[in-house]
Amino acid sequence: MNSIATLGSHCALQVLKGAKDEGFKTILVCEKRREKLYRRFQFIDEYVLVDSFKEVLDQKCSNILKENNAVIIPHGTLIAQMSSSEIESIKTPIFGNKWILRWESDRNMKEKLMVESKLKIPRSLQGPSDIKGLTIAKRHGAAGGKGYFLATNEEDYTKKRDKLVREGIIKGDQDLYLQEYALGVSAYLQYFYSELSGELEFFGVDRRYESDIDGLGRIPAQEQIDVDLIPSFNVVGNSP
Repeated sequence: MNSIATLGSHCALQVLKGAKDEGFKTILVCEKRREKLYRRFQFIDEYVLVDSFKEVLDQKCSNILKENNAVIIPHGTLIAQMSSSEIESIKTPIFGNKWILRWESDRNMKEKLMVESKLKIPRSLQGPSDIKGLTIAKRHGAAGGKGYFLATNEEDYTKKRDKLVREGIIKGDQDLYLQEYALGVSAYLQYFYSELSGELEFFGVDRRYESDIDGLGRIPAQEQIDVDLIPSFNVVGNSP
């Protein structure tokens, strides 16, 4: 392996800066509309310009990456732009186990993984008829929060779901994952564990707002009116 490649979005700059610092050649698969932004960074050695990230599946892109003996570092955009079967068909080597990305793109499978790992998570709901309090509806995969919404009952959910369907963001209930909304402090930890060395490296922490939140002020007023927001700490894995 001589080169590190990744898609030009999400954490591409961190990935390629780190790769350059470690002495690797860096390659960015970059949408043409974003080229001007990334040209500002001197640690990117080569650009593979595409109209769509799906072109990484094409033979032309595969040949360029193969010639550079490259490995692709996956991140959220890969999951957002391609289906699991498309990702698994990529001929260029992908860092890690690309089969686990199927779990990453499906929230039900991800929940199963977390429960089996004995992590405490907010309860998921089987369908809109189970909504009895403040609930968050999330899209599957790495949607970056687009299409998420809060609902307090089935009627509220249906109205907001139908709006997303009309806008072409989702096709229906199958595209949404329902989870009880948990109040608390949110923290998004960034770390890397090496199976080779047995070492855990902690990089940092920031905020991500999905099913957790750090204050009632971030919840829209109507949802505050419609539901009792006293935290119940109703978390999978807790004793009754």
